[in-house]
Amino acid sequence: MSVTTLAFPDEPEEPEKRKPAKARRSRSRKRANGEGTIYQRKDGRYGFSAYVPTTAGTLKRVQGYGRTHEEARKKLTKLLEQADQGIPVSAESWTLAQYLAYWLEHIVRPERKPKTVQGYEGVIRLYLIPELGNKRLGKLAARDVRAFISRVRAQCLCCKHGVDAARDVPRCCALKGGKCCDSLLSTRMVQSIHAVLRNALESAVREEIVPRNVAKLVRVSAPKYRVNRGLTIDQARAVLRAAEDERLHALYVLALCLGLRRGELLGLRWDDVTWICCRACDGEGGETDGPDCKTCSGQGVEGGSLEVVQTLQRVGGALRFVAPKSEDSERTIPLPLFCAVSLAKHRARQLEERAEAWPDWQEHGLVFPSRVGTPMEPDNLRRSWGRVREAAGLDGVRFHDMRHTCVSLLLHLGVAPDVVREIAGHSDIDVTMTIYAHTSLEEKRAALGKLGDVLG
Repeated sequence: MSVTTLAFPDEPEEPEKRKPAKARRSRSRKRANGEGTIYQRKDGRYGFSAYVPTTAGTLKRVQGYGRTHEEARKKLTKLLEQADQGIPVSAESWTLAQYLAYWLEHIVRPERKPKTVQGYEGVIRLYLIPELGNKRLGKLAARDVRAFISRVRAQCLCCKHGVDAARDVPRCCALKGGKCCDSLLSTRMVQSIHAVLRNALESAVREEIVPRNVAKLVRVSAPKYRVNRGLTIDQARAVLRAAEDERLHALYVLALCLGLRRGELLGLRWDDVTWICCRACDGEGGETDGPDCKTCSGQGVEGGSLEVVQTLQRVGGALRFVAPKSEDSERTIPLPLFCAVSLAKHRARQLEERAEAWPDWQEHGLVFPSRVGTPMEPDNLRRSWGRVREAAGLDGVRFHDMRHTCVSLLLHLGVAPDVVREIAGHSDIDVTMTIYAHTSLEEKRAALGKLGDVLG
């Protein structure tokens, strides 16, 4: 009798008991390289760290913290996402004040004109350093810039600088219970402050010190340029009549006819002027070195040209000759007959002044110098303009408005905008059209009258 042995499967092993909760490891799983680390600090907050690319092409350990584990995780995730998107972190630990000092000295000063450097210095000293100077360059965010611009825009200058408190008789905020006079910065000045910060950060991006320009992310209202600042033809003629007895009559002629800036006029030299003698005098015509040639007897000029190659500016308390505002400002302008004759008379008058002032005359070759040949103080021109303006009955009109008048009248006469731009020395034709091409009420009435004739 055979015996069959039944085989039973092995009974399942008893599962291993889990370790008590208190014996579990408190640390989270080990993260792979590049995922970063989150840990709890002694103060109860949660820290995180990760190695991410820098603007210098190296890796840098970046640390931070959050009040909760979730907050730390979100910050770490954002940091790693930026690294994945190719946005590096700053390789430098400069403050904004330190970088602005470097930028001003090594980037701005060698490349920009002294007047521009002086303007940048003022903005940095008065606004950027007091408000943002201690901020780490790599941690400067768009919200910091936006908050800064809001503070600057809303801050009363009288209160900030104690203007009213310094008065003999306070008028506003220094009075007990007095009200703020709300002396605010202009929109143009706020835009300039933002522009300086934006330009500095753009240089930092180019030098790979910061990954992006956060100032570009903040919009600042553009200033509204005033229009209708040009004179009418009758007003322009009134200016020239009022200036007939002024020693600077020719200066006003050039300002109105050629649209030269004040600094360009005061920096103009006789070497920059080329004359064309009157054909009626020499029979052929041609260029000569001055209006006092024997053939023309000092007055017989038909025209000529002048080159704008330098401008006179006051920088740091001293008068300096500097290059024009832009490359387009360096230009050659034809001299119409009216301007050439006026300059010839001015040259003859200047020779008499030089003889009378000798030996105190200091020759600088300037077309419009002081009475002793030295560069003219802009304040002296301002006083001369004040007399002319009053005599012409044009109170409130600025000297610079004569430049606007030249451009506006040329456009009104149908001169092509690109030709007007070259005469004025604008770098962009949009400036010519946007700021200067104003339309008078009479022109609007005439235009609408034509439309009415067609429709009627």
